[in-house]
Amino acid sequence: MTDVHTAPHTARESGTLVIGGDLPVHRLGYGSMQLVGPGAWGPPRDRDEALAVLRRAVELGVNFIDTADCYGPQISEQLIREALHPYPEDLVITTKVGFALTGPGEWHPLGRPEYLKQQAELSLRNLGVERIDLLQLHRIDTQVPLADQLGALVELREQGKVRHIGMTGVTLEQLSAARAITPVASVQNWYGPISRKCEDVLEQCERDGTAFLPWAPLGRGELAGPDSPLAPLAAEHGVTPAQLALAWLLHHSPVMLPIPGTSRVAHLEENTAAAAIRLSESETERIAKFLDG
Repeated sequence: MTDVHTAPHTARESGTLVIGGDLPVHRLGYGSMQLVGPGAWGPPRDRDEALAVLRRAVELGVNFIDTADCYGPQISEQLIREALHPYPEDLVITTKVGFALTGPGEWHPLGRPEYLKQQAELSLRNLGVERIDLLQLHRIDTQVPLADQLGALVELREQGKVRHIGMTGVTLEQLSAARAITPVASVQNWYGPISRKCEDVLEQCERDGTAFLPWAPLGRGELAGPDSPLAPLAAEHGVTPAQLALAWLLHHSPVMLPIPGTSRVAHLEENTAAAAIRLSESETERIAKFLDG
């Protein structure tokens, strides 16, 4: 295993994944939801630190940043623009539409085509771009035909406002239905070393060469703390449990693109150092078996 204490390590050490056939990114990205207030609502606790996190991420080689129109709402996208615009040429920013946030943690799927297009237009403005490289449907609204929801995104792509379309929180059946309507460049599902219920979706992504973005890759924080079930194995290798969990994800699948989020620069640097950890196949299997009990 690589010594992560010979810092600084960068996201470049995580390798490269090509999204949609034409967007190469480093396989360790950054998720921006934690930059805003609790429950994804309101401004950050420390605006200067939030801006510093974004700038430090790019300095550390992160060239894939995940956000959504409802984080804030809109505040996360605005912070990204303030911190990083004009953007580095290789930076890919993905955003999401399809959730309405009405208060802290109050999420409501909203897939009416006119709403999706309206929110995409707001994202273009908030991010300060003419085209969104990857626009993901944040949730499927069961009250609206999927063809209508994806049709709105396809229309935006045909207008040159979106480059690629992705899906979030989908089952294998939903992914298949989406792929019958439009190419799907990415899938973002809840997945991590202790939450592997959508392994069938990941396997389909591997077959298709579709980027798989695990959200909450460290669980709800239970993998990162001192009581983490990974603590004994992490101690053997002289790394933190969070670093070991992220390294496991990177080694588990070639289409995996973890997007750990944080609101602190120090935590960001710790997460990024996980890109340097090298696990053997036997170590990867041992970690999975250990967590499975």
